[in-house]
Amino acid sequence: MSTRIQAENLRQRVMSAEQAAALIQHEMTVGMSGFTGAGYPKAIPLALAKRMEAARAEGKPFQIRVLTGASTAPELDGVLARVNGIGMRMPYQSDPVLRDRINAGELDYLDMHLSHVAQNTWFGFYGQLDVAVIEVAGILPDGRLVPSSSVGNNKTWISEAKRVILEVNRQQSEKLLGMHDIYYGTALPPHRKPIPLVRPDDRIGETTFYCDPDKIVAIVETDAPDRNSAFTPPDATSQRIAGHVLDFLNNEVTQGRLPKNLLPLQSGVGNIANAVMAGLGNSPFRDLTAYTEVIQDGMMDLLKSGVLRMASATSFSLSPEGMQDFLDNIDFYRERIILRPQEISNHPELIRRLGCLTMNGMIEADLYGNVNSTHLMASRIQNGIGGSGDFARNAYISFFLTPSTAKNGKISCIVPMVSHVDHTEHDVTVLVTEQGLADLRGLSPKQRARQVIDHCAHPDYRDMLNDYFDRACRDSYGKHTPHLLPEALSWHQRYVETGSMRTA
Repeated sequence: MSTRIQAENLRQRVMSAEQAAALIQHEMTVGMSGFTGAGYPKAIPLALAKRMEAARAEGKPFQIRVLTGASTAPELDGVLARVNGIGMRMPYQSDPVLRDRINAGELDYLDMHLSHVAQNTWFGFYGQLDVAVIEVAGILPDGRLVPSSSVGNNKTWISEAKRVILEVNRQQSEKLLGMHDIYYGTALPPHRKPIPLVRPDDRIGETTFYCDPDKIVAIVETDAPDRNSAFTPPDATSQRIAGHVLDFLNNEVTQGRLPKNLLPLQSGVGNIANAVMAGLGNSPFRDLTAYTEVIQDGMMDLLKSGVLRMASATSFSLSPEGMQDFLDNIDFYRERIILRPQEISNHPELIRRLGCLTMNGMIEADLYGNVNSTHLMASRIQNGIGGSGDFARNAYISFFLTPSTAKNGKISCIVPMVSHVDHTEHDVTVLVTEQGLADLRGLSPKQRARQVIDHCAHPDYRDMLNDYFDRACRDSYGKHTPHLLPEALSWHQRYVETGSMRTA
């Protein structure tokens, strides 16, 4: 491991995970690395959870406030939630144990746009950051830190925390050096200047993190992989959704509204997104670029085939096979992938200026194009908004994708009124299900409703939605965005009470 910790003055700070975890105390605010299961600390959260469990056995409280880049893994969110060790969590999560704690009302969860986290920390909105726990791939002789497989908010945690604890992970390739672009030109209002990035492949920063060596209080050596979750192969539903998106893009090129190599792509995480990427590989489009949050297997395949020229992101979210391919061909990928801090990868002004084509999943959409991407039946959080809001509001074209039904057809993903709004009708350009695609550009609310019902709703629910909309147009208080409020909400109540929206 000595080759990973090349700064002689820092080697004396190497200690065990248990010793490092002892530096974290009750009610501290801790910024931890990690974004979609990549680059999170592997050992210290486990040691910390044991301390929390021991404290609880003695009747002593021990909870911390946890800030990350996005979701992490069971070895962080899961173990800390299991011992009730998290008092507040932000900005995004996907762990089932943590989710259950949140929905039971046992901890506070702040769901927010990922582009806001770093700047709000700089502004002091969240108070003092006590400790940063950051995984790195190595420490150079001059003390600079080599980022690992995600960047997320690490630059901010390192700069803002009073103390820094590092995990140096042997399983993160040393060849990651050179893949990152860490921009240090940000400033607080009123001293901000334009970010000098005009193309997705522009490099505007450093390849490493800088950290005041006096702040580094502990270094822990680890040898553990990221959470690399397998993706299921594209099924017929996701392939049909992808086909509608590709047909739309082809038409936009034909109409002269998009160039032949499109505009920079952004894609959320999941099997539908991977299906769209697979479809692009078989399309006539070439010389594509991506300006996104997360690189999945589908984008790696496009890079290998040459369809995608380069990809800019803040993290990976790969299957085990995808990660092995990355490690086997890291010299190739290092020339085609740039990993940035999430305040840059998700920056609204950059997204708008680059003209991104954004594709994100959702839980449900309503007749007018409002989208719920976070809550089940209005009150139960699923994961969070993540970066979808950063991208959708500022996109050249924003796509939201979902199968038309869930729970084996018992619930419609197209409803009269969404039970929770994450993306208003003003930010949603195109809705897509396996049934078809609704292009909502330039349409009034009532025109949108007809498009959504006719093209996106499942046939089993189309008559019900048409009946609701017809009566709303006749009987609603206002005729601009017609609604029968009690009945619109009863769609969701019906499922809660009976398990099916189709039950009368």
